[in-house]
Amino acid sequence: MKFLTKHLFIGAAAGLLVATSFSAFAETNPSEIRLGVPGAGVGGKPKVGGSAYASANLRGILEKEFAKDGIKVKWSFFPGAGPALNEALANKKVDFGIGHGDLPSIVGRSTGLKSKLLFVTGRFGPVYFAVPSDSGAKSLADLKGKTISVFKGTNQQLILGRLLRKYGFTEKDFRVISQDFYSAQTSLSTGDIDGLITSPWTLEARGVAKRILEVRKDPNLNGPLVAWVSEDFEKKYPQIVQRVVTTFIKDNVWSSDEKNRDTQYKLWAQSGVPYLDYKKDWDDYSLKDRNSPYFDDYAVNSLKKSVQQSIDYKLIRRPVDVDSWIEPKYLNTAIQELKLENFWPKFDVNGNRKK
Repeated sequence: MKFLTKHLFIGAAAGLLVATSFSAFAETNPSEIRLGVPGAGVGGKPKVGGSAYASANLRGILEKEFAKDGIKVKWSFFPGAGPALNEALANKKVDFGIGHGDLPSIVGRSTGLKSKLLFVTGRFGPVYFAVPSDSGAKSLADLKGKTISVFKGTNQQLILGRLLRKYGFTEKDFRVISQDFYSAQTSLSTGDIDGLITSPWTLEARGVAKRILEVRKDPNLNGPLVAWVSEDFEKKYPQIVQRVVTTFIKDNVWSSDEKNRDTQYKLWAQSGVPYLDYKKDWDDYSLKDRNSPYFDDYAVNSLKKSVQQSIDYKLIRRPVDVDSWIEPKYLNTAIQELKLENFWPKFDVNGNRKK
């Protein structure tokens, strides 16, 4: 009887050890990593271009990193852009947001969505304002009182506000309606709206639109795009967060290498946006400049200005503390482990490279 009792005890203990080990594994390794992207390709394609993270997605970098652990990587692309990504976070449908614009991420934070900013996914870039090809407008002044389109709730709304202010106008000087990016381009080509901020190259090639403004080197117009992790996921799987960040930063070296520039344009064209558009939008910028992942003085100051602009435009009711929102340890660890301290530049508050 003693023999039987002893073996029952040993068996139970072994079973408990196995269960405990399995539980520990489950805590350190999720079955799936869910990433949300605020946008989709032409016609809703589950592919985007124009960034290092888009290249990582198209090259399957995260999938390769986590396949050895049996962890699935799921990318979700939201045609509803930043607001739709906020909704997915609120409904616990995503763990990471990748490439989120300043306004929607600020709106989400101000309404109580819990996330931590991990690194910058994009900065700078040109801003264009286009009108129908048969329009007589030659400047924004010629469009006063007319209909212009913007995707409200996205970073484009703040960009429009900044652009109008740069030339002495406000939204009140125009009839501003909200449309998604591709619907607005269609409306412009049919003459149903009088202008919008958009990449003009494909529209011009089709002969349906023309630029009346092109601003290429004003760092005050575009706010930084960011990557975040939900606070729930970060608390539960900090080691996975580190691997995700390190994998993105490692692949950003490839994306920032000038010898890969043309290859990247071709990759991005899988989104349905033509190769030529990316070439014209990117050719006179340094890849390292636009891909710099740091929350440097420029990025932090830009986010703080975006918060104030969001308050001024009555887009949020509560201010957002940017400093407490940023969690720098994951990026810092990745930079140190990969020995990349001097690879990407940092920028001052005015968008100038630091010495």
